[in-house]
Parts: sequence; structure tokens; C-alpha cells
Amino acid sequence: MRADLGWSFADAGAMNTANAAGYLIGALTAALIGRRLGDKRVFATALLLTALAVGASGLTGRFEILLVLRLVAGLTGALAFVMGAGLTSAAAVGGAQGRAPTVLAVYFAGGGIGIAASALAVPPLLASSGWRAGWLVMGALSLAATGYAWVVLPRVPNAAAATTGRAREGWSPRFMSATLFAYALFGAGYSSYSTFIIAYLRGDEKLSGHAVSVFWAVLGLSAVAAAFAWGPLLGRLKRGWGTAVAVGTVAVGAAVPLVFHGVGGAYVSAALFGGSFLAVIAAVTAFARKTAQPHAWTAAIAALTTTFGIGQCIGPILSGALSDGPNGVRGGLWLSVGILVAACIVATLQREFQVTSSAGI
Repeated sequence: MRADLGWSFADAGAMNTANAAGYLIGALTAALIGRRLGDKRVFATALLLTALAVGASGLTGRFEILLVLRLVAGLTGALAFVMGAGLTSAAAVGGAQGRAPTVLAVYFAGGGIGIAASALAVPPLLASSGWRAGWLVMGALSLAATGYAWVVLPRVPNAAAATTGRAREGWSPRFMSATLFAYALFGAGYSSYSTFIIAYLRGDEKLSGHAVSVFWAVLGLSAVAAAFAWGPLLGRLKRGWGTAVAVGTVAVGAAVPLVFHGVGGAYVSAALFGGSFLAVIAAVTAFARKTAQPHAWTAAIAALTTTFGIGQCIGPILSGALSDGPNGVRGGLWLSVGILVAACIVATLQREFQVTSSAGI
């Protein structure tokens, strides 16, 4: 899209920032909308609207319309994410110590399945049909996933109910401040890498289209495979160490292609980054679940998603501006690595707290 539509790297960063801005709006309003309309209803509707916005992105080349579509997709995607995480937290009640982190990791690994599916389905269309076909196919895949979610959703337990004003009483933003700040930094570093890594691999590293497709497939499949390994580990780590270890692995994965060049470095980066970035989301969600009262899970997760959204808004703009400078995309990616390292350090400052609850958390 950047090449065909004549975008600069800053333009490409602005597109991801629009998505992140919508994500931020969705995160800020998720708890309120969930209380008003019900988590399941919001989850189902948000999935459908996200799929439609993704597919519609292949119907136009106008920058302004694409910005709006990315904004809508970000907003509804955040609603689906927060509602789904709350419902998954309810489904994870009880069992062994590692049950909740494992169930959450499996839920977030769905993103890895989506990445792998798009890596296999989209690239063959780009040479023959262009980037528009890629968006249309991803929209179709999203609709298929939405249909499946609607089938299984009735079997998912409802998230704990909260009356207006009670959700804030069940968790402490001040206590979770280190995790909230670390997650914002992670959002900035993660989004910078995911926005510009392909431009780096294609431009600086001269990787072929096939190699880039394999890169995305490895990244997505690593996320799915690692979900089962991270769950027990996150269940044992205390304080903010689960988040710190996961973010640290992401930082190493982001740095690898900048140090080790060629296809090998790219694939190692995909395996490390893909195998750990969703674990960060699982780690902070598991910590929120352990720290907050059940009726406040959705509100706490929404707050975390909000800080992540703020980071997503800032990261691509900074990296995009740096990538347009004399050091190129490489400079923007090194900025991503530095932000991720800072997130890892901040996460270690989180204190440990376990609430007692009859819900069996």
C-alpha cells in the first residue's frame, strides 16, 4: 500500500496510529458499554463490525477513508478484546495455579492463528490482484471467525456482574501503576516493530515476498505453540516478573534482525517475537485478574488496554518520523527495541498482591 499509494513512512505510521486511536477509544468505553449492553452482546457485535471494517479497507485507496476504517476497526477490535478477555477470565475460574494464565494464553493465541492464516492466504494474491485483494480476504477470514465465535459464545460463562460505580472499587490503579506504565511502553515498542519490520526486511535485508510470507507464518504459529508453554511459567512468576520476562523476550526478538542479517535472523526474530508478544498480554491480564475482584476484571482489563492503546498511538508516529530520517527504518526499529527494554525494566517494579475471593481466583 505504501508503494502503490505513494505514502511516506510517516503516512504509514499515521495509518497505524488511527487504528491505535480507535483502539484507545474502545478501551476507554469498553467497561461502560459492557455494563450497559452485556459482555457477550458487545463481543459478538464488535467482532462483526471489525470484520466489516477490515474487508472494506480493500474497497478504496483514499487516505482519509482508510484512516476512518482503521479507526473503526481499532475501536471495535478493542471492545471485542476487552469483552473476550473478561469472558475468558470467567471461564478460567478454579483449577490449578497455572489454569488461568494458560486459558488466557490460549485465548490470546487466537491472534497468532489469525497472523498465520493471513500469511498463508494473502501473499499469493498480492502479485496477481494487489493489496486490495489482501484486505478483502482478511475481511472474509474475519467473518468466518466471527461466525464460529457466535456458535460457541452461548457456552461461555458470563463475566461477573458489576453495578455502576462498583467496578472501580474492586481494583487499584495506583497499585497496578507499574504494570500500567510498562504496558503502555510495550504498546509503543510492539506497534513500532509490527508497523515497520516488513519494510525493513524487504528494503534493507532484500528478502523475497516468499521469505516475508514465511516470516509471518512463523510469527503466527510461534504464538500459538508458545501459548501452552507460557501458561505454567506465568502462573509461577510473582509480582511483575511474568510481564518482565515476556517483554524481555519480545525485545530480544525485535533486536535480532538488526544484529543478525539475512533470512536466518528474520526467522529467529519471528519465532521469539511471535512466541512472546501475546504472552505479554496474557501476563498483564492474569495479573489484573489476580489483583482485582471478579466484578472489576473487565474494568481493570479495560484500563490496561487503554494504556496499551496510548502506547500504540505514540509508537508508530515516533518510529515513522525516525524511519524517514537519515538512518532509515533501521533507526525506527532500534527505537522500538529501546522502548521494549524500558518496558521490561518498569515491569520489574510491580509489587505482588493477591486478593481473597470466594470466586476461586
